[in-house]
Amino acid sequence: MLRPLTLILPLLAAACIETSPPTEAPAPGIPAASCSDPEIDLASFVGRRPEDIGADRLGFPVRVIAPGMAVTMDYSPARLNLETDAAGVISRAYCG
Repeated sequence: MLRPLTLILPLLAAACIETSPPTEAPAPGIPAASCSDPEIDLASFVGRRPEDIGADRLGFPVRVIAPGMAVTMDYSPARLNLETDAAGVISRAYCG
């Protein structure tokens, strides 16, 4: 007969393994940057669609937030948050 502890022990050991998040390399030709860099004009994103600005090639994390979408409350100064309206047009852009 197996003891319950012998079944749970491997799961507990696996939970203790430290992993690092994958690092994303910036797209070719685009310098690695941060959303908080002064050269980034956040107002220029408003009124456009995320796919039109090449959000996936900016070289820093981008989070597109649709209306009613659940998002985490963690703060990351390097991340660009793009809030969109029901039509998918950016209504607000901010770092964090």
